[in-house]
Amino acid sequence: MKRLIAVTAIAALAVALWPADTMAGPTVDAIKKRGKVICGVNGNRAGFSALDSKGQWQGMDVDTCKAIAAAVLGDKNKVQFSKTTTQTRFTALQTGEIDVLTRNVTWTLGRDTKLGIDFVAPTFYDGQGFMVNKKTGAKSVKDLGGATVCVLPGSTSEKVTSDVFKANGLKYTAVVIENKKELNTAFFGGRCDVHVQSTSGLSSARATVAPNPADYILLPGVYGKDPMGPVVRQGDPQFKDIVAWTVYAMMEAEESGVTSKNVDEMKKSKNANVARLLGNKDKLGEALGLDNDWAYRIIKQIGNYGEVFERNVGQNSPLKLPRGINDLWTRGGLLYSPPFK
Repeated sequence: MKRLIAVTAIAALAVALWPADTMAGPTVDAIKKRGKVICGVNGNRAGFSALDSKGQWQGMDVDTCKAIAAAVLGDKNKVQFSKTTTQTRFTALQTGEIDVLTRNVTWTLGRDTKLGIDFVAPTFYDGQGFMVNKKTGAKSVKDLGGATVCVLPGSTSEKVTSDVFKANGLKYTAVVIENKKELNTAFFGGRCDVHVQSTSGLSSARATVAPNPADYILLPGVYGKDPMGPVVRQGDPQFKDIVAWTVYAMMEAEESGVTSKNVDEMKKSKNANVARLLGNKDKLGEALGLDNDWAYRIIKQIGNYGEVFERNVGQNSPLKLPRGINDLWTRGGLLYSPPFK
């Protein structure tokens, strides 16, 4: 028994002293071997993942992928984007075709428990909204009695439409269209009065499809809960932690006042929380199997969460979304990073 205890203790010590990089999980090993992170994206949602006029990928989901690459490989540009659909997105992740899904995917219990995948940290809190042409004169959903509503069959939007109209004692006519592109065309072409989708989806469609975006408004109110964020395969806790803390690093940076522009100066900060975040205290990177500058690189190359939000979907972007519930908890929003300790 004494010999067994001694052998166990030696083995435990060996594991504790083993270089973190050699303990990398299968996903990180694959990423380092090929030299890039492969992310599954929507590819057609402006503000989240889409090609710009120069053929460059842009959007919040794109920046999440680049942040992971900055953390693991040291360079935000060591990425590859794979377009996925609602039918192929989970299969691509399950089969290893992609490393991580950054595709405005809503976190639900069923998906989290039945598909062999893990949601790690929401990057955008959303819900269903109602969009109309200003010409309707509608100021709220209570003004939509008798309206025609464009919806996708079997979607969250279809259910929300039914629930909201019923709750307000209103009648409506559903215009059911199976293809989202055709649905957008139908709405902006005047075939129906109301477009129902996630508020981010509506804002993206308004910015990219509407003949004159200024003619359309989102009515007050968000219905249901659509927390969206990156998704990884189950069974690789190291990569799950890396993706989660990559997201949290951008949130913590904003809360601590660290930006892509001042991060080099802030690296000299005596503040303990900032020092831990930027790798000058407690060597937190080792716990992730990374070096201690992993978060510094994310912030330097990508920016904090606020910078990512504003350039992609904020008031200075075509989507012009308010921070709202996607603001820091200190300002009344839902964004909250666990402590960097």
